[in-house]
Amino acid sequence: MSEAAGTPATPAEIEARIARRRENLARALDEIGTRVHPSTIVGDVRARAAASVDRTTGRALEAVNRTVTGVRSQVVSENGGPRLDRLVPVALLTVAAVGLLVVSARRRRR
Repeated sequence: MSEAAGTPATPAEIEARIARRRENLARALDEIGTRVHPSTIVGDVRARAAASVDRTTGRALEAVNRTVTGVRSQVVSENGGPRLDRLVPVALLTVAAVGLLVVSARRRRR
């Protein structure tokens, strides 16, 4: 590249520069072709959708884990035993609700 030094470029230097530019252009066009190819676009969309599902699933699992931990802390004591002061009223309410459902179902049949 003697042109930078102030002397004109030789035909061989000009041809080499043109060849390099052609190679760079060919690489750029190949990359553009790959990026806009339908299978590449579909793959990108699938990857984004999978990442979105993974994020949503992760957030849902975290929420469920927090809820289960909160409920467990309400019905299990520090030593790991059941907290009867909280479980007995819940059990009684559950039995009462089931009883009401049974009575209601029997009345509807008559």
